[in-house]
Amino acid sequence: MTDTLRMQLAGLNCGSCVGRAEKALLGVAGVQDAVVNLANELATVHFDHPADVGQITQALTTAGYPAQVEQTVLEVADMSCASCVGRVEAALKDAEGVTDVSVNLASETATLSYLKGVTTPETLSAVATKAGYAAKPRSKTTAAVDRKADEAVALSRRFMIALFFTLPVFVIEMGSHFIPGVHHWVMANIGLQTSWVMQFALVTLVLAWPGRTFFAKGIPSLLKGAPDMNALVAIGTGAAWAFSTVATFAPSVLPDGTQAVYFEAAAVIVTLILLGRWLEARAKGRTGEAIRKLVGLQPKTALVLRDGQATEVDIDAIAVGDIIRVRPGERIALDGVVAEGATFIDESMISGEPVPVEKSQGAAVTGGTVNGTGSFSFTVTKTGADTMLAQIIQMVEDAQGTKLPIQDLVNKITMYFVPAVLVLAILTVLAWLVFGPDPALGFALVAGVSVLIVACPCAMGLATPTSIMVGTGRGAEMGVLFRKGDALQALQNAQIVAFDKTGTLTAGRPELTEFALCDGFDENTVLQTVASVEAMSEHPIAQAIVRAGHAKELAPQPLDSFESLTGFGVQAQVDGKTVLIGADRLMIREGVVTDALAARSHEIAREGQTPLYVAIDGKLAALIGVSDPIKPATPQAIAALHAMGKQVVMITGDNKATAQVIADKLGIDNVVAEVLPEGKVAALNDLRKNGATLAYVGDGINDAPALAVADVGIAIGTGTDVAIESADVVLMSGDIGGVVNAFEISRSTMRNIRQNLFWAFAYNTALIPVAAGGLYVFGGPLLSPMLAAGAMALSSVFVLSNALRLRWVKRVGDVA
Repeated sequence: MTDTLRMQLAGLNCGSCVGRAEKALLGVAGVQDAVVNLANELATVHFDHPADVGQITQALTTAGYPAQVEQTVLEVADMSCASCVGRVEAALKDAEGVTDVSVNLASETATLSYLKGVTTPETLSAVATKAGYAAKPRSKTTAAVDRKADEAVALSRRFMIALFFTLPVFVIEMGSHFIPGVHHWVMANIGLQTSWVMQFALVTLVLAWPGRTFFAKGIPSLLKGAPDMNALVAIGTGAAWAFSTVATFAPSVLPDGTQAVYFEAAAVIVTLILLGRWLEARAKGRTGEAIRKLVGLQPKTALVLRDGQATEVDIDAIAVGDIIRVRPGERIALDGVVAEGATFIDESMISGEPVPVEKSQGAAVTGGTVNGTGSFSFTVTKTGADTMLAQIIQMVEDAQGTKLPIQDLVNKITMYFVPAVLVLAILTVLAWLVFGPDPALGFALVAGVSVLIVACPCAMGLATPTSIMVGTGRGAEMGVLFRKGDALQALQNAQIVAFDKTGTLTAGRPELTEFALCDGFDENTVLQTVASVEAMSEHPIAQAIVRAGHAKELAPQPLDSFESLTGFGVQAQVDGKTVLIGADRLMIREGVVTDALAARSHEIAREGQTPLYVAIDGKLAALIGVSDPIKPATPQAIAALHAMGKQVVMITGDNKATAQVIADKLGIDNVVAEVLPEGKVAALNDLRKNGATLAYVGDGINDAPALAVADVGIAIGTGTDVAIESADVVLMSGDIGGVVNAFEISRSTMRNIRQNLFWAFAYNTALIPVAAGGLYVFGGPLLSPMLAAGAMALSSVFVLSNALRLRWVKRVGDVA
């Protein structure tokens, strides 16, 4: 049968592009016809076996005309375990135009990439709904949070109703077993048959009312040949109820000695599972706490200045160019640039740094941050989805919706797990009927139901996504954003951490770090003179000296003349005096004796500073040292990485001697010096030629290729947009302590996932044989279906509670 595929293409510029795109499509085996329209950039392809959508899109990508791919997120209801995840993924993967699917049980979402023009989010929602899992395109995050809260409330109500009807059944039946007085009272005042009829009525209410969802979802999935957790509960409780109903109203149908009721088991199973789901829903809500906090950072209104009047305006009605007035203590509404006033702003929500940052005219401000005691106005530069806060929320949501490589294996196992449990339950029942003691039918029923209930794979499905959600959320609170969720898994495996030097390990801006005077000269007078001369130069070293003069509030002096001496320095006339500033070779050329400060000059050169001499009227006046200072947090971060067993490498364009001085000061293991920007990729490839996994940390445009080629690219958030777009992880502050925080989040999250998976699989591996009666064979007890339900519910709650521990991962500065 011939299929038709219509796609929007990118990169079409002319008729020759059309020809090449069509040629690429027709080159795929199975493609019968291909027509590309330049006007609407639409490709129509008719194909048959062996061609498929993946091969067709790959051919277009190779040819340079990739199909336009869009992303959407669906809210998927009714998923209760890992096997549900597998079925939703399978249904969506088979949908026309879908190129990638990741279903998250913890957030109850499906993240899809699909070919633009082939399908729509609404169509994909219908596909998931048809598979038995009601879906719709995701609403705003706040609405999703409200939905979680509503779900928890609904589950709590159903649990309370189930508990109300179950308690009398439990007291009558279990009290009769364990407390002789209760049994005698029931027999004397109610009677056995009446007691069973009462239990029948109450348990039927439990199953038909709060427990109805298990049958409404489980039976259809069973009939479709795709049983899930609901099917296991429905079969288990249904079997217990049906057997007990027959024993109550038609006991003669059953073999002698087997007439007993298990109503309490069916009711308690439903009640305990509802309790587990309620606790689970509450815990799921807490896993998304980071997103909820971020959403809550943006004010709903702001004070906008229009026609000289300040008016309270809804945030959605504010446009780029509007001027917003911010009062002391208010939260800043949107991104912008300070137009008037000065203040200190708490930017801890984006950088994780608690120290307020000074802002004055021309400084950038970020929406969601908190103003201090000052009052100021700013011009809006970004609104809506373009703001930094909106992008942070989007990055965190994208990372939380990611499926790690480890999850693929889990999903494959759980796809076959539920059918395997059904087979095991049948085999258990048959084994008890054939080999069990009397009443064999009763023993078979108890063991079979216990196997069905204890083996529900909820914990398996929750093990990975809950840890990812909490881990990436905690990372955001620490100023570490995982743009790609799989970086969580890759980062912990990195053996080498390579740093760009300038702007990453160092401040990226030269500063005056040495000022030594000769006898007879005044420090402020000389600095004022030197800063006045260097103000005429745009060289970074000159600007460092000028900033030092500004910091001491030294007023610039007028120059009588200024001359740049290429390769030597500068010469100027200031207030009738001749001023020379430059390297030792300038002093030698001009006959200035430098002996008094020569030794110090060699010392600061060895420390990585650039030495400059100052001579006034032919006499040596001062020695200046300028360097790019190391960031305060760099030494601690390097030491912490070493403590984690990482090899630290510095990549720089500096000469080897200067680079080695900095490396020795910081304890860096390896230095790759004199590297041109285009040589960084080759340097990284050389570092990992022995198969080592490598993380690269950079901030500039010239770091973008290296960030992209590294196993994990980490961009400093104070860097360029190009670098950030190329990275897997973004640090919101310029402090490289964030690198250590990123490694700590990765390590803690992956350890948490392994703990959860071990618990989930060990729990099922250990308890299925016990539920089947393994202990009874050796003289031990037979596991009650009620205990099985409790264990299953606790298993999911344990996994969620363990994941929530990630909320307390400490940042590097907090680890004592």
